Amino acid sequence: MPSNITRPDQQHYVAPIEETPVVAIDAVKTEGKPSNLWIDAWNDVRKRPMFWISSALIVLVVVVALFPGLFTQVPPNNDCQLANSNGGPTDGHPLGFTKQGCDIYSRIIHGTATSLSVGIIVTTLVFVLGIVFGSFAGFYGGWLDSVLSRLGDIFFSIPYILAAVVIMSVFSQYANVWVISLAIGIFAWPATARVLRAEILRVKNSDFVMASTALGVSRFRILLRHVLPNSIAPVIVITTISLAAAIVAEATLSFLGVGLPSNIMSWGNDISAAQSDLRTAPQVLILPSIALSVTVLSFILLGEVIRDALDPKARAQR
Repeated sequence: MPSNITRPDQQHYVAPIEETPVVAIDAVKTEGKPSNLWIDAWNDVRKRPMFWISSALIVLVVVVALFPGLFTQVPPNNDCQLANSNGGPTDGHPLGFTKQGCDIYSRIIHGTATSLSVGIIVTTLVFVLGIVFGSFAGFYGGWLDSVLSRLGDIFFSIPYILAAVVIMSVFSQYANVWVISLAIGIFAWPATARVLRAEILRVKNSDFVMASTALGVSRFRILLRHVLPNSIAPVIVITTISLAAAIVAEATLSFLGVGLPSNIMSWGNDISAAQSDLRTAPQVLILPSIALSVTVLSFILLGEVIRDALDPKARAQR
């Protein structure tokens, strides 16, 4: 006889309510810290030594740019003596002298602010233009997307270094930090706009965007409050790399002789002035080049670390 057949006189045990699994289910507590993309990214980058190394170098560069007097008391231009031309290190002049007899260490320290300023101005311009063009093109679509995308294609087809050379050649008499920054940044934004547009096209069809639309929230508010914050991660990565590229661009233009005037201290000007003395006094060229390379590499490494941290697939593979 099957065991699941019971007799009429068989008694059944009915468990009281307090012994049922319902109580156990109700007693389950949803514990745990809230998690999102930015929290996960921070938890990832803070465990990586490269993040702290690159960040420390960047902080050092910023402090040098803001407070050069903390690192040297030697005037970069007023203490130049031809008797010290291309001289080696001496007491109070640890890196030696340039061809004009100026202190190399002092010029590197005081030139930091100029090179970093160009990088920050260019990056800000690229960030703003990329956000405006990319977000409007990706979110609104239609004819606006077509117009903005074609405009971006036109600017993208022109190498920004070549465009900056032409602009600086035309406006050489007005050359300063702002002019060279505009010359570089005005043609460097299309890549940022393209990346943001592609990300917004992915995010704007999400359920939370459709829910906001159904609730009657204006499209512009949806873009600012929901779509853009969830699409900005790739732009953050591009921003750090763009800053490094802008510093290199300023040095390149100065090296080509169409950058900042020679009376403005920058790493690019120092490298340009030292190229003729590479054989006789290589340190005059190598030392500012090292400062430039370390700064650029720091921003690139920081961008790489942030990119990996904001990519869930990359985090899962480690």
